[in-house]
Amino acid sequence: MTVSTIIVEARWDGKADVWTATSTSISGLAVEAPTLEALKSRVEGAIADLIELNGIDSPLAEIPVCIMASQLGSVTNPKAA
Repeated sequence: MTVSTIIVEARWDGKADVWTATSTSISGLAVEAPTLEALKSRVEGAIADLIELNGIDSPLAEIPVCIMASQLGSVTNPKAA
């Protein structure tokens, strides 16, 4: 498989108080961390291992990794009764 960019989805799990990351771009990615910064580090380390394990090919010396993060929050409506 040839890859030009690896897309990673990061989501906040409020029940477990951790960020989780998965990807459809690279098989086997499933990591978690308490902060988004720590997650980025773990994602990069895991991807480096998975590139070799999955036999991924790329003409690039460095493969771009796009981490898309989402976190659901809420605000109190001041007009609510």
